[in-house]
Amino acid sequence: MLLLQVLFNRNFFQTTLILDAKSRSAIASIIKETTCAIWTALQAQHMPSPTEEIFQETAKDFNNRWNFPNCVGSIDGKHIRIKCPPNSGSQYFNYKQYHSIVLQAVVDGNLKFVTVDVGACGKQSDRGVFRYSALYQSLESRSLKLPEDTVLPNSELTLPYVFVGDEAYPLTTYLMKPYNRRTLDRSKAMFNYRLSRARHVIE
Repeated sequence: MLLLQVLFNRNFFQTTLILDAKSRSAIASIIKETTCAIWTALQAQHMPSPTEEIFQETAKDFNNRWNFPNCVGSIDGKHIRIKCPPNSGSQYFNYKQYHSIVLQAVVDGNLKFVTVDVGACGKQSDRGVFRYSALYQSLESRSLKLPEDTVLPNSELTLPYVFVGDEAYPLTTYLMKPYNRRTLDRSKAMFNYRLSRARHVIE
């Protein structure tokens, strides 16, 4: 019950400290234990580690629903407002002018989380957060395997499976981003439109 109150009341700690004698650290410890237990019990069923088979099904969904083939997920970051940690300087101060940590997530074509990475300092860009994430390390070391390159539907082109991100992300063999808006011709504009449709599931 305590965890539900925290999740649904952003002012929980302020009101609880007035109404309840429990210390802030004791409440935080209870919340951490409970969320770890929930993760251990439910992760395999509701957010299993991605496999080649899961990525292939995800790619089918993106193609059927959003007209973007070979897409295995949409990636983006979200700033979570925090109180500035002691002696942290400007490390957590983000471009939106408040202190935060970053939640970076990948979502599939049905709006479900595939991977989540939490805890990067708010000062970091999306590119920086990605570079230091477990997802990036797994992709670079190839411990997280994407399906083999495949022929695009109604085409003879063989291309890799990719994640899609916004302009802030790096362009790699496994991550697509939009063309620069200053150099668009008709075909590039159409590509950006298609990529935007696929990417918006994370918004």
